[in-house]
Amino acid sequence: MEFSQADFDRLLVAEHTRKTSEVNYAKDPLDAENLTKWGGALLELAQFQTVSDAKQMINDAISKLDEALMINPSKHETLWCMGNALSTTAFMTTDSDEAKVSFDKAAQFFQRAVDADPGNELYQKSLEVAAKAPELHMDFQKAAASQQGMGGASSASSTSTVSLKTWQLGLAYSCSRDWQ
Repeated sequence: MEFSQADFDRLLVAEHTRKTSEVNYAKDPLDAENLTKWGGALLELAQFQTVSDAKQMINDAISKLDEALMINPSKHETLWCMGNALSTTAFMTTDSDEAKVSFDKAAQFFQRAVDADPGNELYQKSLEVAAKAPELHMDFQKAAASQQGMGGASSASSTSTVSLKTWQLGLAYSCSRDWQ
């Protein structure tokens, strides 16, 4: 994967944020803002990983965001980041039923973020996009099946490529702006 200068800069900022959040967590594990930044940084870093490593990193992000929501259940930034993490998980899932469950959960988190900060246009847009996500997921899965059927790349690499592209689309509105 080739990196642009902007990608490299994002990677450096995300890694710095992750490390700083880790240090801050050791000092104050009940800081919901820090946990949200950590989760957002992990989501950003996941974009630069292999698909299997990205899935693990996203699961780690979800864990941090869960922890933040246990401390402050109405923190709209955290609710929104959790919606992004769940959407990303859904896009990386090949099973449509399993993806639908994650998309539905993501929509609930986006709705809670909108309810907590009704004037936030980004949250509103995220909720709108979440409603279209299952259909996009099906389109990408059909494209992957078509590519495999045409004798393209091997099944595993073809699915990974499509899943990765889909996942990156899902992160087009990532949490990065909240944790920098």
